[in-house]
Amino acid sequence: MLVQLFYTVRPGDTLYQIARRNELPVDSLIAANNLSTPNSIFVGQQLSIPPGVDVIRVKPGDTVYQISENFGVPASVIIQANQLQPPYVIQVGQLLKVPPGVPYYVVQPGDTLFQLASRYNVATGGQSNFELIIKVNNLSSNIITPGMQLIIPYAPPGDRGLIAYNSNRSGSYDIWIYNPSNGMNQQITNGLAESFSTPFWAPDSTKIAFVGKEGILNILNLVDNRIAQIDQFGDGLGVFLDWSPNSQEIVYTKPNGLVIYNVITHRARILNAPGATDAQWFPSGTELLFQAFDTQGVSQLFRIKTNGTGKERITRNTGGRLNNVRLSPDGTFALYTTPGASISIIYSVNLATGNALEVKGGPLAKNYFPTWSPDSLSFAYSATAFENLGYFSLVRTAGRQGMNEVTRAISDCFATPVTWSPDSRKIAYLSGCKQQGSSSEIWLVDLTHPVPIQLVEGGSITSLQWSPLPITTLKKTYSNSVYKVRFQYPSHWQRVNDERYEGEDGFFQISAIASDQSIEMVCQNEAFHQLNPYGTKPRIQHTRIRNQPACLILPSQDQPSEMKNQAALIVQYPNPVTIEGTEYNYFILWADQNHIIEISNSLTFL
Repeated sequence: MLVQLFYTVRPGDTLYQIARRNELPVDSLIAANNLSTPNSIFVGQQLSIPPGVDVIRVKPGDTVYQISENFGVPASVIIQANQLQPPYVIQVGQLLKVPPGVPYYVVQPGDTLFQLASRYNVATGGQSNFELIIKVNNLSSNIITPGMQLIIPYAPPGDRGLIAYNSNRSGSYDIWIYNPSNGMNQQITNGLAESFSTPFWAPDSTKIAFVGKEGILNILNLVDNRIAQIDQFGDGLGVFLDWSPNSQEIVYTKPNGLVIYNVITHRARILNAPGATDAQWFPSGTELLFQAFDTQGVSQLFRIKTNGTGKERITRNTGGRLNNVRLSPDGTFALYTTPGASISIIYSVNLATGNALEVKGGPLAKNYFPTWSPDSLSFAYSATAFENLGYFSLVRTAGRQGMNEVTRAISDCFATPVTWSPDSRKIAYLSGCKQQGSSSEIWLVDLTHPVPIQLVEGGSITSLQWSPLPITTLKKTYSNSVYKVRFQYPSHWQRVNDERYEGEDGFFQISAIASDQSIEMVCQNEAFHQLNPYGTKPRIQHTRIRNQPACLILPSQDQPSEMKNQAALIVQYPNPVTIEGTEYNYFILWADQNHIIEISNSLTFL
């Protein structure tokens, strides 16, 4: 588990100097510590330092202890980070890792866990998550005393939407899902992916396409967990897939042209476009964008109707190949990089005029993975920098025409793919490239409060993509022919018995009620049962489910903890059901309060 690192302010320090030492945006340092008066820091203050450039190249005369003194970091931290052995000799030209601080916070007089969680962004869904500090430090209570050394963790941010990523954390490469609302990781394939696999979400967030083992194109349906294998590539590396706006078709390129495959009818059609790449749908769903060579052999962008007519050249390129073409969600602009890997410059092209504007980009002209925000107003990308220190990359954003570029975070990888949250406010990216290896971490940065938060660590992680819709969890469908109901529940919950399923974050259980009383009385009797299962002051909300009279029972704050935040839904059956000879008029669902409304909304009667 990566934890926050703390630097203790020394005489003469300024925020700008501390940020510059680690090549950090000053705004990131301010946000990491929630500084209300950013120009006012004091000697002895402990600052959380976001990930930045934590490597130096050893100069003649350098020693571990001199470097320790220069950077204000204990020598023991540098020794441990570099696994140095006594007598801790370092060599001129050696790349030496210098962490920006110690991996703990020293409690000060007057500190409380709630204050520390708020100050250092240990928050989930905007609410202080000081319980996580208690958990990772194995504290027996919320009482802390001056001098204690506390690990300050990163908390699940609580965002909506799910992040799909490719990782070998289970031993083989597979597609995983990270849930920002609760920090849970879930493996959703078993031995099907390769290191080059990239998940591509359908717009309705119910399906994921990816190219995996043996170059096979897989379509994973997240509702029923079925996988369809629809095509095969000679080389799956770099294959780009794009879903139609209605989530029913997928387009990709093969040597003979554009392939449009319907995942509902399982029929494919091919549009003639030899050598095409980067095919993707315009929002209309009737037209495609792609890269191909013109009659002079020069790489251009084209558009074509999905019936194969109306092919039209967009760009007037006279230079190198156009790579990583990405169409804005509103269909008005496109991004591409050119000419290749060693020099990679991003351009933004207005599709109405064909005019292309060069994006200034990072300092080394190595700019990769341009990715549009869902609102089409800006894009993010990765810019390689500091190669003399072993490579880092800047996670940057720019306006749709390349203006207003800002560095948002720093990754210790040569380059990192980036992905946007559904609300266009946050960016997730990869980091944790130890000694030029593959990435092993997923991080997130909020553009309105730019402190990097670690989400995932472990194994090799090669790609990621945030779901287009703000779904909160993957679902499975539960059906019960005895109680005549069907609904959806979180797919990671496990069966306890036919009527009850549980997970770390909740549960559901079903039954039925035989009563001739009105639903108002049935709900009242359940809510105010003599054992007080919902506390002493539960709330009853009358509603309708599938046009049937219903009520929700929500617990009061004094509900017994052993009830696990239980709430209830009672619905009058459209037609009474008979179970073992008894007629039941009402269906009842018990579930934790966090999930009961979501489950209720999917309830149908068989």
